[in-house]
Amino acid sequence: MNQKGDEVLETALRRGFIWPSFEIYGGAAGFYDYGPLGSALKNNIIAEWRRVFVVEEGCLEIDTPTVVPFEVLKASGHVDHFLDAMVECTRCKGAFKAVDLLKEQAGVDMEGKSVKEMSKAIRERGVRCPDCGGELGEVFEFNAMFKTAVGPGSKRQAFLRPETAQGIFVDFRRLYRHGRGKLPLGVVQIGRGYRNEISPRQGMIRLREFTMAEAEVFFDPKNPVHPGFERVASERLRLWLAKDQSAGSEQITEVTAADAVRQKLVCNQLMAYYLALTVQLLRRLGIPESAVRFREQLPGQRAHYSVETWDAEVHTQRYGWIEIAGFAYRTDYDLSRHMQHSGEDLTAFIEERKEKVVCHVVEPSFGIDRIFYCVLEHSLATEGKRKILKLKPYIAPIQAGVFPLVTKDGLPERARQIERELRTAGLRVEYDESGSIGRRYARADEVGVPFCVTVDHQTLEDNTVTIRDRDTAKQVRVSIENLAEVLKRLIEGTLSIESLGGQES
Repeated sequence: MNQKGDEVLETALRRGFIWPSFEIYGGAAGFYDYGPLGSALKNNIIAEWRRVFVVEEGCLEIDTPTVVPFEVLKASGHVDHFLDAMVECTRCKGAFKAVDLLKEQAGVDMEGKSVKEMSKAIRERGVRCPDCGGELGEVFEFNAMFKTAVGPGSKRQAFLRPETAQGIFVDFRRLYRHGRGKLPLGVVQIGRGYRNEISPRQGMIRLREFTMAEAEVFFDPKNPVHPGFERVASERLRLWLAKDQSAGSEQITEVTAADAVRQKLVCNQLMAYYLALTVQLLRRLGIPESAVRFREQLPGQRAHYSVETWDAEVHTQRYGWIEIAGFAYRTDYDLSRHMQHSGEDLTAFIEERKEKVVCHVVEPSFGIDRIFYCVLEHSLATEGKRKILKLKPYIAPIQAGVFPLVTKDGLPERARQIERELRTAGLRVEYDESGSIGRRYARADEVGVPFCVTVDHQTLEDNTVTIRDRDTAKQVRVSIENLAEVLKRLIEGTLSIESLGGQES
């Protein structure tokens, strides 16, 4: 643990971003509630993701059930391959993820190794139960999907979905027709996923119920290109190659997206395109490029459906490097498996070649909850006694605070009227009259409110108010008539407080 990480968690809990689920009943590991501010911030992050993938990229968006029949996940391979290596304490019977214990206590990464190799490493390195110090048993495989059944008394087995992807794959025929047979075809889904984690002990980083934002990009295997690649060709990617990891080196290879394709560091242009797009998305969310890297998974670490996988990782002070997104080249695995198991034709017709093909797929898959944490940590700053959450204004849960300077002389009534007008204009605002104006500014800074509107006695005379900028503490007076438009432009970034003649407060 460290001071910055502790401050982030303390602020998030105290200010209503997150709190443990089922708290009055002792809680349940791997589950968190989003409070009022957290729900708003999370939704704004999702809105930014949707703006990139749906609005700008033109991907189709669908919404499919979170309960998936056994047959679907049997065909996809999840029934047989969605496994974690688990070990139990012989004394207290506690269950743990073997990979985590080996990394924490022995400093070795056993991801992708066999259960026999893990059992041997646990014995040789003296890894013990973290709860009671007892001896650990043999490592065995555990299917991490939540089981359920469809219908009362039904014997039809089902699972809570471990990914949103399968809902897209089984709908491919309709989606391909809806997309008028054009490739590449991007389809996205945002929603809940479930993983019955063995022993989640990393807060929001390892949840049993989480929000995913996934895209499945279907393409002609003989033409793995993106029509807009030139837009990102010069974006720089920081790659941690598999060969360097295998050699025990932490060397980062920094190249442009175009060079990553040219040098065959990534499998194809589509993969490079979505890596570059992710750098741009994270930058817009407030995460700097220097804190982002793409780790190439080693062969033993890849999911059963992937022949090349990259993890987008963000560096945090609390947890180190954490994976926030995965990019898998799934080839034609999923569509071929569903064709085989369902007997349905899920091919695409390539008009130029008069040929039917099974599309290949590149999958960018984002963990929204992990991105949420990274945004909080990278936004929290301390300046003297000021604690400031420097969220980008367009994702801030509250875009403006409205404060009467004092609670008399008709100022609260005028401030309330302005609050209503700003809400009608589509802005997320909050009224606050509690405590001194300095304390109200401090509270607003701590929860990331980018702009505060102060109503004072001059307001009653000339119909102007003061706008205070969170990051600079500069203030400027504007007319109430123009207030909503000015705030919107400040939030969008097309206007700055300095350009309005802002002065130090």
